Amino acid sequence: MMTSRTRAVVLVGAFLLLVWAIYDNSYQLAVMIGGAMGYLTWSHYREGTVFIASQAFQQQDYEKTRRLLADIKRPDYLRKGRRNYYEFMSGNLALKAEDYDAAERHFQIASRLPFRRPNDKAIILVNLANINLRKKDFERVRAYVTLARKLEVTSRVAQIINKIENEIPKDQ
Repeated sequence: MMTSRTRAVVLVGAFLLLVWAIYDNSYQLAVMIGGAMGYLTWSHYREGTVFIASQAFQQQDYEKTRRLLADIKRPDYLRKGRRNYYEFMSGNLALKAEDYDAAERHFQIASRLPFRRPNDKAIILVNLANINLRKKDFERVRAYVTLARKLEVTSRVAQIINKIENEIPKDQ
């Protein structure tokens, strides 16, 4: 739950502490420090700043969310449990910026990743259906709505799915 800059500062401090531990012949402490440095490096690539970004996203601080997600240079290295939310938030930020192609790309990636609740996956499918409704690609809209209907959804999401279905022209 640290930004890249904070991790770098902590790693520099840990490295200095590691040098001191080796100088002092405290090898057990040096191994522990080395392990902590390894974990910090591993978590940088596998966890990133997604958790902090999701907190900012929930508070509707979209600029902070954008900065925190931009801190992740290689999203393909994130573990699936983080990458799904990275793509979901990136898709929503692209929608807010009216960049529908980028939003669709992010939601497509998110739709292929696992989520804890079926309702979360349904929300992604609803977003994809909305994007394709704007593009007037009604075949894809029907496909996304059909997939979303198969999932266990809340009544609010079910109402949105019904509204999308009603906007599809009958002759298409």
